[in-house]
Amino acid sequence: MNFPYLTRFQPVLLSLFRFITGLLLFQYGVAKLFKFPAVPMFAKVELMSLYGAAGTLELVLGGLLMIGLFSRLSAFILSGEMAFAYFLGHMFRGESPVFLPLLNGGTSAILFCFACLYLAAAGAGPISVDAALGNERESTGGAFARR
Repeated sequence: MNFPYLTRFQPVLLSLFRFITGLLLFQYGVAKLFKFPAVPMFAKVELMSLYGAAGTLELVLGGLLMIGLFSRLSAFILSGEMAFAYFLGHMFRGESPVFLPLLNGGTSAILFCFACLYLAAAGAGPISVDAALGNERESTGGAFARR
C-alpha cells in the first residue's frame, strides 16, 4: 500500500525524530551527571568512570542532536557509544554472555544505536541548525535546500 500524500512530511518527521532521539539521550546524560531525576542505577556515577564518560557524551552530543548542530558526527559517535554500551553493559555483564536483549536489558541500547546510525546517514532534516547553516545536502531536505 502506498501513501504518497504522507511523503511530503518525511523531512519534517526526520527533524522531529532527530530531536526526540537527542532529547532521550540528553535525559540519560542529565540523570548520570546531575542526578536528576534521581535514578538508583546512576546514584554513584562518578565523572571519571565509564558511566561518567557515557553521561558526558549523552549530555553534550544529545544536546547537539536536539538543536541539529553537527548532527551526523554526533549521531555517529552516539551510535558507537550505544553499541559499546550494549556489548559491555548488557550482553557481557555477567560471567556468561546473555544474547537476547529482552533478557539482558539492552533493548533501548540497540534501538538508540540504530536510530543514531540512521541519523548519521540521513542527516539533521530541515528544522536544524545544520540546515540553517547550509551544512545539509539537498537530498536530506534541508530547510534551505535548492529545489
